[in-house]
Amino acid sequence: MLNENLENLKGIVYPPIDSVLEKVDSNYELVIFASKRARQINEYYSALHEGSLFNYVGPLVDSSIDDKPLSIAMKEIYLAKLEKTPNK
Repeated sequence: MLNENLENLKGIVYPPIDSVLEKVDSNYELVIFASKRARQINEYYSALHEGSLFNYVGPLVDSSIDDKPLSIAMKEIYLAKLEKTPNK
């Protein structure tokens, strides 16, 4: 029973927020970085339903249908699958 509860909480505690914060310069940068990527993932899933698969980049990490775009974005940042680019 305890293992089932821990498995259900995995999305909440993984990746560890302290470890993700080490990948960026500030809390605010993490919010902006993750939210932009989550929007891209959301657009990918929307385009997938419409049949235009090649216009967007899907998740770069293993994910299930139940994973939210923001959770996927946080995993991508944690696993260094994304690269920050300076704002112009």
